[in-house]
Amino acid sequence: MKKKKALLGLILFGLGLIGISSILTMDLPLPPEGEAILKERFTQQQIKMLILINPTLMMIIAVVVGTVLYQKVNLKVPLIEKVVGIENDNLNISNVLKYGILAGVLSGILLSLVGIIFQPMLPAEFVELGESLKPTLAVRFLYGGLTEEILMRFGLMTLFVRIASKIFRGTKPMVYWTGIIIASIIFALGHFPVAYQAVENPSFGLLTYIFIGNTIGGLIFGWVYWKKGLESAFLAHIFAHVIMVMAESILN
Repeated sequence: MKKKKALLGLILFGLGLIGISSILTMDLPLPPEGEAILKERFTQQQIKMLILINPTLMMIIAVVVGTVLYQKVNLKVPLIEKVVGIENDNLNISNVLKYGILAGVLSGILLSLVGIIFQPMLPAEFVELGESLKPTLAVRFLYGGLTEEILMRFGLMTLFVRIASKIFRGTKPMVYWTGIIIASIIFALGHFPVAYQAVENPSFGLLTYIFIGNTIGGLIFGWVYWKKGLESAFLAHIFAHVIMVMAESILN
């Protein structure tokens, strides 16, 4: 069993690396002072490779934590478990696909609506930064759909569900919702530095937009991971971006 779980972890790490590698398809603006120092020592391609180190280290931690803990709280990675030979008698592939796609469509619609509602109150500097940081489709589908789900759901959410299960002595629904909510909030708060980078004193409306926009998806993806497995969360995140890309093409 340990070898099978190790293989599962390696597969997830490989998927996460695919997402991390997709960052190479976009240009990430650096602070001017930091960029000047880096350009003295490294080529542009080398700078891009250096940017990949941090998410790779986080991916290693998330995969190790998730692989060790996910079965202890009855969470699932059903399709990959089947591939590596971990017993999974209750696998229903159509459910994994159906719930993932439906959750993704719902997330995409909700996130698009949030963007429409808050668009008039976003400061020009923030909109300009968003344009300069605009991720490629590869980053949205691969880094967002695979890497972020492994980091935030398989790693972080699983950890908090495990901690909550110890506190509340069991795996009742409240325990899963604790993990889902905490992981979603941490992900949302992690986007606040972008606001402070773009705007000297971000408004309450701007911070609310960032918080809501980055929490909604996390709540839905976390629920799908809990109920149908990590691969459903992958699909949900990917299809959320599909809907948002479609909405952006229509509205712009």
